[in-house]
Amino acid sequence: MEQDSFKNKEDICAHLGDDYDRYLGAIVPPIFQNSLFTRKTINHGYTYTRVSNPTTEIAERKIAALEEGEEARCFSSGMAAISAALTYYLEKDSHVICPRAVYVPTKAFLETYMSKFGCEVTLVSGDSVEEIEQAIRPNTKVIYLESPLSNIFSLQDLSAISALAKANGIATIIDNTWATPLYQNPLKYGIDLVVHSASKYLGGHSDILGGVIVGNKQVMESITNNERSLFGAVMDPHQAWLLIRSLRTLPVRMRQHQENALKVASFLEGHPLISSVYYPGLPSHPQYELGCSQMSGYSGLLSFVPKGDKQQITKMMKSLRYFEEGPSWGGFESLINSPGLWVNEETSAQAGIPIGLMRISVGLENADSIMEDLDRALNGMNRL
Repeated sequence: MEQDSFKNKEDICAHLGDDYDRYLGAIVPPIFQNSLFTRKTINHGYTYTRVSNPTTEIAERKIAALEEGEEARCFSSGMAAISAALTYYLEKDSHVICPRAVYVPTKAFLETYMSKFGCEVTLVSGDSVEEIEQAIRPNTKVIYLESPLSNIFSLQDLSAISALAKANGIATIIDNTWATPLYQNPLKYGIDLVVHSASKYLGGHSDILGGVIVGNKQVMESITNNERSLFGAVMDPHQAWLLIRSLRTLPVRMRQHQENALKVASFLEGHPLISSVYYPGLPSHPQYELGCSQMSGYSGLLSFVPKGDKQQITKMMKSLRYFEEGPSWGGFESLINSPGLWVNEETSAQAGIPIGLMRISVGLENADSIMEDLDRALNGMNRL
């Protein structure tokens, strides 16, 4: 069977790009753990791993197919991919429109590092296309999206924003890490570039660091030769090999993450000690219908606000048994983070993070065990 004939996403993850004939029938392709490719007797097209590598290309082919894009490029981290995508479009004195609740390092890159080149950022809620339209300036080069948004999981209307951007000659970039290529394909809605932190669900085991950009062939070739190669931000072969391993189980893992998270979100929504739950998979989510129109599923990351003060909420977090405390997500393990414990009213309004907000990454443990753990910890908040 031709490699490019795989259309089902499960089959893409399992087989596309593995090229068994090329690799002597090895069911797991080898790691090309080398920096240099010589060509005295054969012209194979490879020179240096900073530019390209056969192992990395397998991961790139799988992810490009999953995103229904022409080509993908793997990077050394999610932020390496995000910064490369942005700097591809941005030039001196450019303007960017970005949701205020976007991933904090992304906002920091735009507001601090890119300010050295005269670039300016307008922060918006992201909920309103009209608000984005009003923010457009003559020098607006990029509308940067993240749907669902970090911590609060509100959505942006991808089709409407893409149409607005194209009408004004503006590029669109989206961080699609939360939904993964299995549950959302922004390129279908007219978005120009899709970025991922491969450290999250694509990796899935909390053991790799990586990023990905997906887009058309012309843009990807330019980014390969410039933003990736010149900045030296390529993914190394061993990380790529681990990513390929992880992609084979991505559909199975994401189904379980979704199933567990839907149960946990519903449980929290009905809990007397919870004031609000933020998860787009709940029918009560204010943008549930929009989510259904542009996503085919949901991942395991959600947030909630307990009814308690900072001391009580901290006690609840520390007393959890199944949840380790940490800022990342997307691995097999359940994690909890506390972005809402470190904001006051002013910073809450600026960052778009409710006071007391707790974010959890629902892992692959038994869902009943996760809910029992949360219930016990919540009920113990008042026992100071």
